[in-house]
This record gives sequence, C-alpha cells and structure tokens, in this order.
Amino acid sequence: MAVPTHHPSGELLLEYACGAQREPVALLIATHLALCPPCRSECRDLEAIGGALLEEIGPDPVPEGSFARLLAGLDAPRDPVAPAPRAQPDAPAPLPEPLRGYVGGSLDRLSWRRLGPIAEARLLPRSAGFTTRLVRLRAGAAAPRHTHGGSELTLVVEGGFTDPSGHYLRGDVAHAGGDVDHRPVADADGDCLCLVVTDAPLRLTGRIGRLFNFLMWH
Repeated sequence: MAVPTHHPSGELLLEYACGAQREPVALLIATHLALCPPCRSECRDLEAIGGALLEEIGPDPVPEGSFARLLAGLDAPRDPVAPAPRAQPDAPAPLPEPLRGYVGGSLDRLSWRRLGPIAEARLLPRSAGFTTRLVRLRAGAAAPRHTHGGSELTLVVEGGFTDPSGHYLRGDVAHAGGDVDHRPVADADGDCLCLVVTDAPLRLTGRIGRLFNFLMWH
C-alpha cells in the first residue's frame, strides 16, 4: 500500500492527540492514521509529549475530563495497521477502521442519494455543526464547481481525484476553505470514494450550480 502524500495539518494532529476534536473530524483523522504510518508515528509522539506535560504540571491545574479525552484519542490509531495486499481491479481495498465500524461493515447498508455522477450517504447526523458524508464520484467524472462557507476536509478512501491543488489517492487528506473554488475530477481508472467533513454548506459556483444548492443541502 502506497504511503499517503497529503496529510492533515500539524494543528489537526495535535488536536486529535489531545482528544480535543469533535467526532466527525476525529473520525476522519483516525481513518487517515490507519492508512498513514508517518502521521501515526507523529501522533504517538504528540501523545507522549502530552502525557509528559500532564505529569509535570500535576493534577490540580488540569481541567476536569482532560485526561479522559486524552485517553480517548489514543484508542484506535495506536496499533500499527498491516499494509493491505494490493487490490485487484475488481476487488476494492477494504474500508479502513474506524470508518468501517461507523459504516457497519458494508457500504450497501447505507442510504445513498444520487445526483448525476455523484452518490452520497450521510454519517453522524446528530453531530451539530458538521456534515459528514461518504461521497462516491464516478470514474472520470467531475464534481460541480464549488467553494466553501467554512472548512472542508476530504479523505480519499478508494480511487483518486485531481483538483488544482494536486492529485489525491487512498489515504490522502485535502483541506479546503472559503478561498478555494475547485472542481474535483475522479481518476479515469475507477470510482473515487471519499469521506468528507464540512462545518458549513458548500456554495456551487458554476453556470447552473446555484440551481442545485437546495438539492444538495436539504
């Protein structure tokens, strides 16, 4: 399995190591760590530093619940994940944990909504302030051009896509904000499946994109 080349920011890894992230973002980061040995190692180092700091400052100044949140951040990514065997063209690589647990083991268990070349399924509907989706983009197809009202984190689970910021493959993380207006295009050799976490609605920017905003977000 190839090592990802696009990673979460150091700030996101630090927040994860401290147990300070909301569940949707933590799910995306933990799934990336399962696929990325370098980030997994960096996160362990951050966890070790955090543990040492906790020991130095003693129990009194630590806010209530901080240690429990730190322990929660150590659970899934700490054990190295063995590289998966190279997938055959007709046998997609298995979903990595912890995403597989959230999906229930099979993508067929989800309720998919289709719009042209895109299919999406919602996860974590009760996480206020975030929209968490699995998005499948048909091979060779382009997503609608859009910008963002906030932050968009995208983790490639299967296949790959290209936008002006680069080429993203399995395990890669793309981070886009309000200054990014892009139109991701799936690789031609297979569908692209991504885990996408946003904290504000997308805004379509193509010629007829505004007509679809209501369909995408309601």
